[in-house]
Amino acid sequence: MKVVVTGGAGFIGSHVVQTLEGVSDVTEVVVVDDLSTGRAENLLGTTAEMVQGSVLDDSVLDKVLPGAASVVHLAAVPSVPRSIDDPLRSHHANATGTLTVLEAARRHRIPQVVLASSSSVYGANTALPKREAMRPMPLSPYAVSKLATESYALAYRACFGLPVLPVRFFNVFGPRQPLNGVYSAVVPAFVAAALEGRPLRIFGDGRQTRDFTYVGTVAQVLVAAVTRRVSVPDVINLAFGTRTSLLELITELEEVLGRKVEVTHDQARPGDVRDSQADGSTLRSLFPDIQPVPLRAGIEATVTWRMGQDTLAAREAAASLAV
Repeated sequence: MKVVVTGGAGFIGSHVVQTLEGVSDVTEVVVVDDLSTGRAENLLGTTAEMVQGSVLDDSVLDKVLPGAASVVHLAAVPSVPRSIDDPLRSHHANATGTLTVLEAARRHRIPQVVLASSSSVYGANTALPKREAMRPMPLSPYAVSKLATESYALAYRACFGLPVLPVRFFNVFGPRQPLNGVYSAVVPAFVAAALEGRPLRIFGDGRQTRDFTYVGTVAQVLVAAVTRRVSVPDVINLAFGTRTSLLELITELEEVLGRKVEVTHDQARPGDVRDSQADGSTLRSLFPDIQPVPLRAGIEATVTWRMGQDTLAAREAAASLAV
């Protein structure tokens, strides 16, 4: 079985590639990534073929898709704040990029496309937990682009019979999640600040809640979807119904580190959702054998990885000075 992973050199994509390579039925994994947010180093230790290019480029997709049994479409420009700063880039990469992938999949008669959407599509809808049938009320260009992603997927299923599985991610975290300055996700930002002895910066009062999902669990679900050829008539949440405030997240991090950390508060950011929690009943019915990695274990793994990265960077710096 050949599987193509767009955005496969990114944070989530590289974990999906690694998990795919542990499946005996998967004989070939091809990654398409323009490396705008992904890193080729994330694929070290894998045998995946890396094709550098954009999902907006038909010639790239026509090169890699023939013979594929499935496409896992993860290529995107992430981050709500980044989309507010540059809405057009977010739209082109996320909405138009998805349409280009779906059209290529139709052209090459790909049997399945798994696509990443986001819990941000719920936006101003304050009801909890978030059920898939709720009205989307996006608050940012990023959320709109992800709503377009899943809408295009379902339209291609309805119009062309293309088997699709659009999944809504909820605050995925774990090793290899990048630090992108003001665009960084909360977990890597908190872990990096804590390890460097800097204050942890909270936008708002810290009581806002999230359904944190460990990246290894996400990869397990996506790979199971590929190997079982899961396709559904609607979008599904990919989270398990936990609800953790940022203050509680900091407490967990402090317990992992064995010390207190300093915290500062800034004004809440536009486009940020106050509370998020998935209804995971559809997910559990489709993948009953997958158990999520607990938050504490995920934070421990993330801290261990970040410390290893810091040690590696220090060694490389020392070596460059010695030359």
